[in-house]
Amino acid sequence: MPYIKLPESVPGMRSLLTAYSDTGQHLSAFAQQLLRGASSLSGAERELIAAKVSQVNHCKYCMHSHAQTARHLFSDDDNKIVEEVIFRNNDEALSEKMQTLIKIALAVQQSGLSVEQSHIDKARNAGADDKAIHDTVLISAAFCMFNRYVDGLATLTPDEPEDYVMMGKRLAESGYLK
Repeated sequence: MPYIKLPESVPGMRSLLTAYSDTGQHLSAFAQQLLRGASSLSGAERELIAAKVSQVNHCKYCMHSHAQTARHLFSDDDNKIVEEVIFRNNDEALSEKMQTLIKIALAVQQSGLSVEQSHIDKARNAGADDKAIHDTVLISAAFCMFNRYVDGLATLTPDEPEDYVMMGKRLAESGYLK
């Protein structure tokens, strides 16, 4: 049960964006830019970073919704990556570049001060440009905030992973703006 009055049967972040549209419109635009705007990372890669950070933060709603979105955005050949990275904690299916970026994202999740020059050097040596590194750090930082926003107000969180399939499809196809 949510700690504050939110629209009934509207899960997670959507309930907060709806109930508090004055901030919701800005958060939606931020998510749209962050996860779908111009980047050297694909939308699928950015969604995977968001899902991984959410997993480590134990935010079930964000982990499942962004994992499903990543599944829809990856090609049919690559959507098994989500299963491996998020649900089996195995990043071997990722490119070396994505492995290094996930390590940066997880360092940021611990503390911004946990990111070291060696993280950046490894990412650059694996082919990441400054934009990819920037976007990875910002996605991780933003999802730490989003995860705490969703869980800190005890928003409705569906229990079954299947409950997130249509949500992921909608986000993959339509993005984050209403």
